[in-house]
Amino acid sequence: MIFAVGVDHAGAPLHEVITATLIELGHVVVDLGQCDDYPDMALQMGQVIDSGEAERGVLACGSGAGIAVAASKLPGIRAQTIHDTYTAHQAVEHDAVNVLCVGGRVIGTEVARELVATFAEAQVSDEPRHLRRRAKVDLMELEGLNAKFEGES
Repeated sequence: MIFAVGVDHAGAPLHEVITATLIELGHVVVDLGQCDDYPDMALQMGQVIDSGEAERGVLACGSGAGIAVAASKLPGIRAQTIHDTYTAHQAVEHDAVNVLCVGGRVIGTEVARELVATFAEAQVSDEPRHLRRRAKVDLMELEGLNAKFEGES
């Protein structure tokens, strides 16, 4: 799989371990480098995924929160701040999260390695309940607060 990796200044301590872990697992890495402002990196990540240059991504800022908020504003991006391995696989399997966000000031390199490996190896589930729920999220992305789910008035 092809992963894009990008960090802001506060996520920089995790840049090398994220990239190395993905390469060790046999994935291709598109290195987006480092920037000062996390929205800049989130936008770049969204553009790379939207273009098909990468399938998933890993972003790091200080807490993982700011960069996840920014990335999640982009169409087709499902970014989530994750700091435990259960959520790292469940977010992909159930929710089709395609961008893992972590905090360089929150976790260390060994936890980052475990999270990235778990996220990278997880596969999106096609179980009907997950498909139904993701379709609702997609509708919310398109329609915003005007979204109406099937069977509801």
